Amino acid sequence: MPTAPRVKVLSVECFESPYRLRLPFRFGVITVTEGRQAIVRVRVRHEDGREGMGYAAEALGAKWFDKNPALSDAQNHDQLRKALELTTDAYGAAPWLSAFDLYANHYRELLAAGAACGLNPLVTSYGPALIDRAVLDALCGIEGLSFWQAMQHNRPGLRAHPIAPDLQGFALAPFLRGLTPLTTLAVRHTVGLLDPIVALDQAAGTRVDDGLPETLEEVVAVYGNRHFKLKVSGQADADLDRLRRIASVLDRLPDPYVVTLDGNEQYENAEAIAALWQRMAAEPALRRLCEATLLIEQPIKRQMALAQPVAALARHKPVIIDESDGDLDAFPCARSLGYTGVSTKACKGFYKSVLNLARCRVWNQAEGRETFFMSAEDLTTQPGISVQQDLALVSLLGITHVERNAHHFIDGFNGRPAAEADAYLAAHPDLYHRQDGRARLRIERGQLALGTLAGVGFGSAVEPELGGTAAMPRADWPPHAPETP
Repeated sequence: MPTAPRVKVLSVECFESPYRLRLPFRFGVITVTEGRQAIVRVRVRHEDGREGMGYAAEALGAKWFDKNPALSDAQNHDQLRKALELTTDAYGAAPWLSAFDLYANHYRELLAAGAACGLNPLVTSYGPALIDRAVLDALCGIEGLSFWQAMQHNRPGLRAHPIAPDLQGFALAPFLRGLTPLTTLAVRHTVGLLDPIVALDQAAGTRVDDGLPETLEEVVAVYGNRHFKLKVSGQADADLDRLRRIASVLDRLPDPYVVTLDGNEQYENAEAIAALWQRMAAEPALRRLCEATLLIEQPIKRQMALAQPVAALARHKPVIIDESDGDLDAFPCARSLGYTGVSTKACKGFYKSVLNLARCRVWNQAEGRETFFMSAEDLTTQPGISVQQDLALVSLLGITHVERNAHHFIDGFNGRPAAEADAYLAAHPDLYHRQDGRARLRIERGQLALGTLAGVGFGSAVEPELGGTAAMPRADWPPHAPETP
């Protein structure tokens, strides 16, 4: 194919769609019972004069991008709205650029603009993370390509760029051509800190009874998962008790299972989480679970995570960063401290994920072995464009299992119009099915089938039904100090 086309962003519209959780979800210090999803619609003009619409969607995640307890959930939402506004203004004023240069040429500018109004890099990255996906979705639609085809032929125009100086000598185009998307992925089920492990007392009114699994036992029986992500709280005795109960369920499986541990920034240093691991390893009831553990995810608070080595923990299991992955310098910094992995999340930006995969290739070649890797994690990616774009990205990166939690904590397309759910079900019958009259994610033997993601567009050609969806309000950020009388 010829050189990557230049594009012009003509308009960006942002919407919000509320949803409720069927079960409370606790991670870190927060318990979530409801939320809001941001939906972005972008109009793009191709350099040949054709125009097209592109879409992206992502949860407005409170207490993940910025965990400052002094901020309310509403203020966290305003931070993310502000990130979208900053990106909208920058991209709208940009000259004709390739899709990648639109991202790369504004990368430092946006980080600086975010910092100037009190946004950390992870929050600021939320804006381009959504709008870049919508831009590429529009480009795919104009050129009649799937996301996988567009990336393999480098239609966004990825190239050596000063934002990633360590990749200056790396040939990105051949690297992209060599990526082979996966057509199935294993679902790594999230076990939140409040999640029931075994049978609930129906008579006591503790069950939801909506036809979906509620306990870990039921999840394993209904979905057939063999991959699990276990949250730990930082309270060692409580964590050990809960892990024993989890192991009592998973150890019944005749097949091998896989576990990752997510510390969600609950520990002050590597020694503290290493002490938990040593207690786990000494427990006969946790022997199989420990052997099944692949990695430990972001156990240390981000204020300290990239300020100290993690050798005390890394000698036991590989350690990865997630929340600390705020900018493109984070993974190289983490590597210098003993981390060997980084998460991919579409909410952090898909270009970052691709560049971090390239880094893994370079570093592993230098090491002569597969030391550095990426894991695929979730931010409540709901059915529709959000989960499909994230799955399309994980598939392209070649990661064989992915954390998924929205299908468990949210009932199907909760909060979205029935016509939209029906359209996604019709277009992606391998990914969804109708159950009890509702369109829900289809998980069979713990796997998701992704064949229909190969259609035109970034993971989907279905246009969200936005006629009845409220426009995103302007961000009230930075917060204004109350006026003195």
